[in-house]
Amino acid sequence: MTNPTPIVCEEFMVPSADPGISLYVRNKRPQGMTSFEPDKILLYVHGATYPAETSFDLPLNGFSWMDTIARHGHDVYLMDVRGYGASTRPPEMDAPAEAHPPIVRTETAVKDVGSVVDFILARRAVPRINLMGWSWGTSIMGCYTTRNNAKVNRLVLYAPLWLRSSPTLLQTDGKPLGAYRTVSTAAAKRRWFTGVAEDQHATLIPPGWFEAWLAATFATDPVGSRQVPPVLRVPNGVLQDNQEFWMAGKPYYDPADIRVPTFLAHAEWDADTPSYMLSGYFARLTQAPYKRYVEIGEGTHSILMEKNRMQLFQAVQQFLDERIEPNQ
Repeated sequence: MTNPTPIVCEEFMVPSADPGISLYVRNKRPQGMTSFEPDKILLYVHGATYPAETSFDLPLNGFSWMDTIARHGHDVYLMDVRGYGASTRPPEMDAPAEAHPPIVRTETAVKDVGSVVDFILARRAVPRINLMGWSWGTSIMGCYTTRNNAKVNRLVLYAPLWLRSSPTLLQTDGKPLGAYRTVSTAAAKRRWFTGVAEDQHATLIPPGWFEAWLAATFATDPVGSRQVPPVLRVPNGVLQDNQEFWMAGKPYYDPADIRVPTFLAHAEWDADTPSYMLSGYFARLTQAPYKRYVEIGEGTHSILMEKNRMQLFQAVQQFLDERIEPNQ
């Protein structure tokens, strides 16, 4: 970027609805920004495995997606659901995984988003903001919107999760689910490249980007990062919900209850949330004032950190910035 706009960064620990649980929130905005309007405020939440800050705000080639949106004049926030990143880890994560049932289910994550949305609404004195989720985050933000349409301006769902008719890459080994799971660095790389042709591996991710993401992500777990080899501890609530709802043909919520403009983004080689989920979800957005989706070629579930990331950034930015006039 040439002469980038100076960006202000602030960090917060926002109380959740439950005692003893605080939620990590990061805010970036252009320096000198003093006016805050609903259509220029965005909150992002992560997916099932990795925290928000090491993807959405990971500086690659000098800037992150969060930086890009902020430099377009937006007041941008990211958050970690409890159990992820810099947010409080529930006490069950300090015990052996098998000692407790899966923790941090979607209902809990929706409640955490509600706490952060209300924090931003109060901080900026606005009635509503834009929301964006990635993967499991699309379920969190989508479900939240169905219950709180009045607090949502626009909705962006990147790699939307819907009813599953193919195996999940987060499939377990058949054992009962414990409170959390551990992810190795090898498993993280294997999952990323699933569905990508061998001859595309070398050029999919620019040199050094994967290693930067891996180091930043595993460093967010103060316990797992000290193990040899290092691991990332991840709540299993999302896997329980996947088994009970998405793989069982039971929607967790109804997209027809979303009544705000909605944009879906997806990448061609996404094996985590295949394209049939995109089309299935899009068809059910029957009450959105307007809706749109974009399918980007030569990218995976993690295209936001790949060679074609700017195609995703630009498509989402257009949706956030545009003004649609009603038909006359």
